[in-house]
Amino acid sequence: MHYRRFGKTNLNLSVFSLGTMRCLASPSALGLMVEEAIALGINHFETARGYGKSEEYLGQVLVSSLPVPREKIYITTKLPPTPDYASMRGQIDQSLARLKLSYIDCLAIHGINTSEHLAWIKNSQGCMKALQEAKRSGKVRQIGFSTHAPLETILATIGTDLFDFVNLHYYYFFQRNEAAIALAREKDMGVFIISPVDKGGQLYAPSETLKQLCRPLSPLEFNYRFLLRDRRITTLSFGAAKPEDFHEVAKIADRHEDFTPEESKMRDRLEKQLKETLGTDRCSQCHLCLPCPEGINIPEVLRLRNLAVAYDMKSFGEYRYGMFENAGHWFPGRKGDRCTDCGECLPRCPEKLDIPKLLRDTHNLLNGKPRRRLWG
Repeated sequence: MHYRRFGKTNLNLSVFSLGTMRCLASPSALGLMVEEAIALGINHFETARGYGKSEEYLGQVLVSSLPVPREKIYITTKLPPTPDYASMRGQIDQSLARLKLSYIDCLAIHGINTSEHLAWIKNSQGCMKALQEAKRSGKVRQIGFSTHAPLETILATIGTDLFDFVNLHYYYFFQRNEAAIALAREKDMGVFIISPVDKGGQLYAPSETLKQLCRPLSPLEFNYRFLLRDRRITTLSFGAAKPEDFHEVAKIADRHEDFTPEESKMRDRLEKQLKETLGTDRCSQCHLCLPCPEGINIPEVLRLRNLAVAYDMKSFGEYRYGMFENAGHWFPGRKGDRCTDCGECLPRCPEKLDIPKLLRDTHNLLNGKPRRRLWG
């Protein structure tokens, strides 16, 4: 296992972190996952108030079956943003009680996703006041935030200089947030990548097309290597539900920095496939088409189309597309069939795409059952 400095926190974290969202069968089941992780060299464990009984179960593991001293591991939990000081203060104390801890290494505001959330944290008498008090008293050692927000909101939140680290989405198949990683590095913030396997493309169950394009690596290993090659990134979230889930992580944990000449060829193959299969219908993800009068998240709809058409990532596309209109601010935007052909987006598109046609095509391709959101 390799370790990296988590920005200004100066914590030395393993490059993989165990997320506990999927270890909820029982405290003993979570204890087994913690033991496996520690044996592999993982020293960072992430939970959240919103992950069911995760905080409670992890607390039981920490006081009953932890195989190393508490001081050898780092715990992150996440609490939702609140508009007021008192609510956040109460949540902090509740999390400490559930986790059975006297202090939390890293506490993140869970989901600064909107301009309203950003206004809450900028209020000097709001929820940040409670977090800063907790830090001064030693209850919390580092303060960060997680986000599913548009890039502009993420950059504005980083720019407040209120945080020590950030948890965000960034993968080979979603590189929109690269500017946020760059700004976080400039601010010396730790960078924690959320769900690189699931939200990074359901890479535990890749299409045959994607497997062929990524050979001799698996798509999952290719994405891990893409992320860990970037020294601005400290650690990747890894959500295990059973011991065998650690196999892929164990395989790459020691070898991710060994450059494979094949990797540049894989990137070339992936890019060539994207260009050849999509042709003049390829969305370049410039986001200039926004805002949409109907609230359609045009770039994300067309990104999912790019992936489904080019790489046969249809299952992933259906999974994510089904969350539109069902996940609130965690996955904002309406579905492609809401397009009214108003045409406002057309002159803004540098690719001259027939956006209304592509939105309807994506809806016909990916619309299935509505999906509920898993926390992350």
